[in-house]
Amino acid sequence: MPAYFVAEVDVTNPAGYEPYRPLAAASIAQYGGRFLVRGGKADLIEGGPEPKRIVIIEFADAAAARRWYNSPEYQRALPIRQANSQARAFIIEGG
Repeated sequence: MPAYFVAEVDVTNPAGYEPYRPLAAASIAQYGGRFLVRGGKADLIEGGPEPKRIVIIEFADAAAARRWYNSPEYQRALPIRQANSQARAFIIEGG
């Protein structure tokens, strides 16, 4: 069953965040993930607050998503994101 890594990200330092992008993208591809949504315009229709940036990445299953997230490749990128943004992230199983 496919699984989705979903993150709501508020980039607080755009210049500092830039090195994260290629590192994260390479690690995602290496672990079989693919971007479905990568920061497109969000149209809030219910609730709040307005999301800043949404990222959705599809993996073959939840185990694959966790392998990517915990991988040495992504763990090198993660501190860059954490130092230059605030985020909520989770894995959702879906179909």
